[in-house]
Amino acid sequence: MNDKPTRRRLFALLGALPLVSLEARGEEGQEYPLKSDSGEPVVNFRISAELDPANLPGIVWKGPKSADVTLYEWFDYNCGYCKQAARELDDILAQDKRLRLGLINNAMLSIASVQAAKVQQGLFRLHGPAAAYDFHMRMFARRGQNDGTAALDVVRAMGLDVDKVTESANNHSVSEVLTRQARLAQSLGMSMTPTFAVTGVGLLGWPGAGALKTIIANARKCDHPVCG
Repeated sequence: MNDKPTRRRLFALLGALPLVSLEARGEEGQEYPLKSDSGEPVVNFRISAELDPANLPGIVWKGPKSADVTLYEWFDYNCGYCKQAARELDDILAQDKRLRLGLINNAMLSIASVQAAKVQQGLFRLHGPAAAYDFHMRMFARRGQNDGTAALDVVRAMGLDVDKVTESANNHSVSEVLTRQARLAQSLGMSMTPTFAVTGVGLLGWPGAGALKTIIANARKCDHPVCG
């Protein structure tokens, strides 16, 4: 299949989706005394009820609706720590059947990241969360820059119709979804990726699998990242 016109359409319509400028989070303190696997403090902060991401459109869910702990991740397809997080989070989800992960785009690093996010949401609209999660993992398994061309190559490798996914990605609703996701990240002061939220608390950066497992266990035990 010759998809060059398809790619041109995808890239030409990027003007409908502006990159949202993020301001750095002012405070560098800790709501809870959290440390990463390397022993470094993890910047964390409370999320107001008005900014709860639960009803945000375009979230790619992995894990059961009946889960007793819900974890949200804001990510960028060109973020190195997001690549590590994707692999280790997938392992955690395989072991913890009571955990639910919600993936939210925060395509802040480049236009290439916006292109990849558009393809993800286009695929999500057509094929649902299972296919979108498969796409997510395949994107982070790649080497090199993740842009629209790379994303469409992944779509093709999944055996899906590239033209249909591109048409879906170029739907105005995709731009609206990604803008809403980016604006929430901006409102929360999430100036880096990955960033997480659990039990109404935001965590900046990837704390490591061990630290995150402890946070999840505490959320299950006392509904806070730290108990006692």
